[in-house]
Amino acid sequence: MKTLTDNVQILRDASGNPTFAVIPFAQYQALTLGKPVAEPTIPNHVVNAALDKGISAARAWREYLELTQAQVAQRMQITQSAYAQLEAKTHSRKSTRTKIAAALGIDPTQLDF
Repeated sequence: MKTLTDNVQILRDASGNPTFAVIPFAQYQALTLGKPVAEPTIPNHVVNAALDKGISAARAWREYLELTQAQVAQRMQITQSAYAQLEAKTHSRKSTRTKIAAALGIDPTQLDF
C-alpha cells in the first residue's frame, strides 16, 4: 500500500537544501481543511479468510460482502463461469483487479495483498 509520502516531490535550492514539498492536491485540501487523507483499509476478516483458506483476495472480499459469483459477474457484465476463473487467480492484471474492485465497490488497492 502507498503511504502518504509516496507522491511527495521535494524541491531543493542550489545548495541541495529542501525548500518546498509538492504534494497531491487531495492531500493539500485535506491538510487545509484539517482532515487527514484516509487510506483504504482491509478488514481483518478478509485478510484472515484469504490466508487461512488459501483463497484469492477477490474471493475473500466477495464472501465478506456476502455476494455470489453470479452477482459480481452481473455487475461486471460477464458470465458467472468467466468470473469464477478470474476469482480463482491469486495474481491478476491491474486492469482486471480494477474491474473486480469496481464490481465489489472497493478500492483496487484493497485487492493487493
